[in-house]
Amino acid sequence: MAYGGEWRPPRTCEDYWSEWKHCKGIRNLFHNYYTYGEAPSCEQWKIDYGNCRQWEKSKSPDSKESLCKSERARIIEKQKYDPVWKLRKSPPRDWYLPLGQDKPK
Repeated sequence: MAYGGEWRPPRTCEDYWSEWKHCKGIRNLFHNYYTYGEAPSCEQWKIDYGNCRQWEKSKSPDSKESLCKSERARIIEKQKYDPVWKLRKSPPRDWYLPLGQDKPK
């Protein structure tokens, strides 16, 4: 629940519109095609924008559920990939030595 007791979408409707415009942009299309070999799927951003506008107009429970489901799917998609580096619990033992010094063996 949002401040004031009324539910609000996780993002503003303009955010969904901006994400859709960015996704459809030539620069992003080229990057995705070069990186993944295919154009990105931008349809969900447009659907979310429509659901957000529908929520603002009529407070439709279907729009609310659809937005929540879409955001949960985005979060799950982000969490699917492991970090590139393993995080350290503490610094290396010789962290205080100048970088040019040979480390003791």
